[in-house]
Amino acid sequence: MSDEVIGTVYASAGRRMLGIVSLAFLGILLIYLCLAKPPSLLGQLFLLIIGAGSLWLADKMRRATSHVIELTETEIRDSSGIVIARIEDIVSIDRGFFAFKPSNGFLLRTKKPETRVWRPGLWWRIGRQIGVGGMTPGHQTKFMSEIIAATIAQRDL
Repeated sequence: MSDEVIGTVYASAGRRMLGIVSLAFLGILLIYLCLAKPPSLLGQLFLLIIGAGSLWLADKMRRATSHVIELTETEIRDSSGIVIARIEDIVSIDRGFFAFKPSNGFLLRTKKPETRVWRPGLWWRIGRQIGVGGMTPGHQTKFMSEIIAATIAQRDL
């Protein structure tokens, strides 16, 4: 088995910038609103928490979307070195319209559950389900999902 990269998925620059700037703007706006026109103490606390959370999420999204998802013959991995899923562990792939999947993405189900991981805008894993997509171009995720589906079908024969 070679470790050659078959396909890649990465966040497009426009979507990445729009998402990060929107979340950061929301955080700054909520904190400004809290300080400029202070509501009750409970309201101030709420605005500060949501504003700080938005800024934190914008930074987490900025860091996550700087990585690339790579597909090899044996695994799907993040460019940071995290193995998202091994091809041999994938049970099914769902690309349907009504699937609980990220935008422009697909959903994988694996044989065994793994630890929870969330990379906003790129991928997430909860137990046996892995969602790939979000800020990614549709043609990249479609190509990757078709390769995975073909590999699973060939393996199951």
